[in-house]
Amino acid sequence: MIGMAPRVDAFGLVVADMSRSLSFYRRLGLVFPDGAESEPHAEAPLPGGLRLLLDTVETVRSFDPGWEPPKGGGARSALAFACAGPAEVDTVYAELVNAGHEGHKEPWDAFWGQRYAVVHDPDGNAVDLFAPL
Repeated sequence: MIGMAPRVDAFGLVVADMSRSLSFYRRLGLVFPDGAESEPHAEAPLPGGLRLLLDTVETVRSFDPGWEPPKGGGARSALAFACAGPAEVDTVYAELVNAGHEGHKEPWDAFWGQRYAVVHDPDGNAVDLFAPL
């Protein structure tokens, strides 16, 4: 191999409604720039130097005109958010569902030793919430 190996720098999601997606991820504590609702691309810094990138369908189609969302059942992508404890899993899940987002699996005590729940973001991506029991 020549030179440095590539490193993971960012995770990207294609979103149908930038404003709705920003609202969802801001509720999970991510910080996007003010005014990003009217932009075709938005980024939030993540711990460890990674970034979450959101691009509208129109943005993706500007350079890939034939782009279509994945077909079939199930989530397109999954992000996992660590919570401070089991009670926070329950609270965050309830806040997101009460804000109109789709709950997929209500909080439960998983056999692998975590409190776990799954919600869907506005584009159907799975977002896992977890904390050690």
